[in-house]
Amino acid sequence: MRNTVTGLVVVVHGGRSQSREPTSPVQPAVVRMIPLAAAVRRAAGPAVKVIRPRLRLRGWNGAEASPVADLTAILDGLPDLPLVLIGHSMGARAALRVAADPRVTGVAGLAPWTPPGEPVDQLTGRRVLLVHGTADTVTSPADTLAYAARARRLTEVATISLTGADHAMLRRAALWHRLAADFALSCLTTPPPSIARAFDHEHTTL
Repeated sequence: MRNTVTGLVVVVHGGRSQSREPTSPVQPAVVRMIPLAAAVRRAAGPAVKVIRPRLRLRGWNGAEASPVADLTAILDGLPDLPLVLIGHSMGARAALRVAADPRVTGVAGLAPWTPPGEPVDQLTGRRVLLVHGTADTVTSPADTLAYAARARRLTEVATISLTGADHAMLRRAALWHRLAADFALSCLTTPPPSIARAFDHEHTTL
């Protein structure tokens, strides 16, 4: 008997602020999502389908916001099932932007790129997790906390600081993976105790 899929997780890779080069399956930002997606898949089991799409272009590209159109098209092609978005860096910015999709139950931003002025209204009613390494020199932990403060007026948001972790999520990689997997489970099935505790507080340092 085939297992019935009851939920979806979309894992979105990062990129650059500006670039119209096409993405490649071997570029580091894309490859980095392979073990993370695998960790989510192992934790979630066969009832949850994990999707790891590749965006068309490497860059955000200003007002064009290239990944947003790509991600919207990807979501449009998915079944009508509860959906969790997990994005890294630029991919986190795109995932947060498309959270208004009615199937989305939660969004996790890992080392997210959330510059001042990013919209938050679309997060209303979604569970949001934002995780940033204290040694990240690419995207701003302070911007993440400011974004979270604005989003908390509308919905449930937890922020986690990972001591010594970097932007590429290579330092303390296993913890990055576990947090992403636990968050997906918390939005689709029974919350694991670790992530449930994180949502008992606005901010946690690990």
